[in-house]
Amino acid sequence: MPDEAPPSPDPVLDLLEAFRCSQVMFAAVSLGVFDRLEAGPAPLAVLARDLGADADALGRLLDTAVALRLLFRDEKGYRNAAAASAYLCQSSPRRMTGYLNYSSRVLWKMWGHLDDAVREGTHRWKQAYGLDGPIFANFFRTEDDKREFTLGMHGFGQISSPEVVKAFDLSRFRHLLDLGGATGHLALAACRRYPELRATVFDLPAVLPLAREMASAAPDVAGRIDFVDGDFFNDALPPADLIAVGRILHDWSEDKIHRLLGVIYRSLPPGRALLVAEKLLDDDRKGPRWAQLQSLNMLVCAEGKERTLGEYEALLRQAGFAQVEGRVTNSPLDAVLATTPGGAR
Repeated sequence: MPDEAPPSPDPVLDLLEAFRCSQVMFAAVSLGVFDRLEAGPAPLAVLARDLGADADALGRLLDTAVALRLLFRDEKGYRNAAAASAYLCQSSPRRMTGYLNYSSRVLWKMWGHLDDAVREGTHRWKQAYGLDGPIFANFFRTEDDKREFTLGMHGFGQISSPEVVKAFDLSRFRHLLDLGGATGHLALAACRRYPELRATVFDLPAVLPLAREMASAAPDVAGRIDFVDGDFFNDALPPADLIAVGRILHDWSEDKIHRLLGVIYRSLPPGRALLVAEKLLDDDRKGPRWAQLQSLNMLVCAEGKERTLGEYEALLRQAGFAQVEGRVTNSPLDAVLATTPGGAR
């Protein structure tokens, strides 16, 4: 019998080149390609001069960026695609460059030890950098580094938070407390969607100046947002009838999650709610790929993992919440709403 045709190698070949695609974007950001082109299109010779790069090598990088739909090329030279202008330029309020640089300079090395992380079930800070963590204490040495990383996360938030706050009808709530709210992107999105809502951003003292800065740039809702500094593991929480935790629970071990959910539950009045913003794994754990990869990312750099809705429901009900609902969004984060019992506790 003739030999059977071999299976398609496309899945293997696609993954073989995937890291190269990421590095094209990382290198172009690092070299300042997108920032330079935001001033206007330019031919290769001009870009090589302005960026201090070898013309032949830069041309290869730029042409690959065209193939990856980050740039366009025409008779005037190269120019930014809309996504590059929005997310890859320092001048954009939606920029994600801080998180991209963190991925390239920090996560890349830890992901190189993924096999060891799987064997041992622990993060790779010690193996990659000789550090026990946390990242803000040990890796980001300057305030500029911290600011750029946080603004990168703000870019993520501007993609996901508007979707999270419209996943459920939150109009019955009057005061949102955003725990670990960082730049306040979720509070901003919620106040924009719900005109009667007030919000408080609760985070560490070093984070809040940037949150205030972001709010001041949003005069339509800034007057309805307050800021309180503190540590949600150790300090009393300000009063609210809706508490939000966005990209918080996936960071921590279950012991710490139980502790935090207990603090949240005890601070909420009867019939009030907790809004959880995380990417949900499918019940059969076959997807989505974003959540699967993020769960591995939590393995190499933190204590936690991504979970299914059922797993979040079990954690929330154990804390005392009576009703738990989940919504999948078309963004990097989904939404879970957990309500406290309506009667006396």
